Amino acid sequence: MIIKIVHLILELLMIMVFVHAIGSWIPSIRESRFYEVLDRIVEPMLRPIRQVVPSLGGVDISPMILIFILLLIDRIIAR
Repeated sequence: MIIKIVHLILELLMIMVFVHAIGSWIPSIRESRFYEVLDRIVEPMLRPIRQVVPSLGGVDISPMILIFILLLIDRIIAR
């Protein structure tokens, strides 16, 4: 039961990171209250990754790395 709850939380976080990344490209979304709340949740997880991994030619790959880390955690917990 606890593993299923953790799995659902990790899936939700992955969706939030994806929506945050897509929303960062759209100015009207970035100004919304929804994006502000999403940014407060996702940004603290992205910040440490950005400190280690530089952007590649202006492209921020930290959301992809975070999603990969969350998937890895999910796989480890599922075992």
